[in-house]
Amino acid sequence: METFLNLIYLFLFGSTVGWGIEVVYRRFFSDANPEKKWINPGFCVGPYLPLYGLGLCLMYVLSVVLDTEITGNIVIDKIIMIVCMAAGMTLIEFISGILALKVLKLRLWDYSNDWGNLMGIICPKFSFYWAIIAAVYIFFVHPTILVALEWLTGRLFFVFISGVVMGIMIYDGVRSAGLVAKFKQFAKEYNVIIKYEEVKATIRRKKEAAMEKYRFFKPFRTETPLVEYLKDLKDSFEKVRPKKQKTQDKKNRGKDE
Repeated sequence: METFLNLIYLFLFGSTVGWGIEVVYRRFFSDANPEKKWINPGFCVGPYLPLYGLGLCLMYVLSVVLDTEITGNIVIDKIIMIVCMAAGMTLIEFISGILALKVLKLRLWDYSNDWGNLMGIICPKFSFYWAIIAAVYIFFVHPTILVALEWLTGRLFFVFISGVVMGIMIYDGVRSAGLVAKFKQFAKEYNVIIKYEEVKATIRRKKEAAMEKYRFFKPFRTETPLVEYLKDLKDSFEKVRPKKQKTQDKKNRGKDE
């Protein structure tokens, strides 16, 4: 039970802090935001990104499991931990991205212009960023987290608060599922992969041009139906080839070889 509560605390904390990191990164450093606007990342209305919550739980578990002498050399052991954490975070990013791409027909982020990328979902540059975050976690965050978790253990008030926050996140996620369903339906109808951030940026620009209020936490709330924006952008979305066409392309490549 204690371990479960610890993971809940870490998930909530990581989701919130990760959301903050994404907001700052997209505002000041992301090439995908040339206008340098404040962007609310993710689907949920609230300030949290579950992917980062899962990442923090993973780093915590790896820190505990690998907190032994692996090679006998403390420097090499720390490097191994950092590499394992970066690989784990990259795997979480890949699984999340591929599920969104294949199941929901959504491209949540796009690394297609980055060297060494795989399907535009992961790339060496961001794996390196994960390694930096892992190093910061190991040397500066993990010791503090151990103390914090020990302090939180047995304090029912924080158990109650965590339950309330988790309930809000679940409710937010369920409501956001309706938005995801609209994207998926449109993508299936027009046989495209929707670029999520492009849709969000387009809505913001049009609302600003029309001198309308742009809602940071509700970027898709507009007077114009969402489908109208999607229709305007459909030519810029990635086209999905029919399965028959993919099979024929494979056969053609086999004949050429």
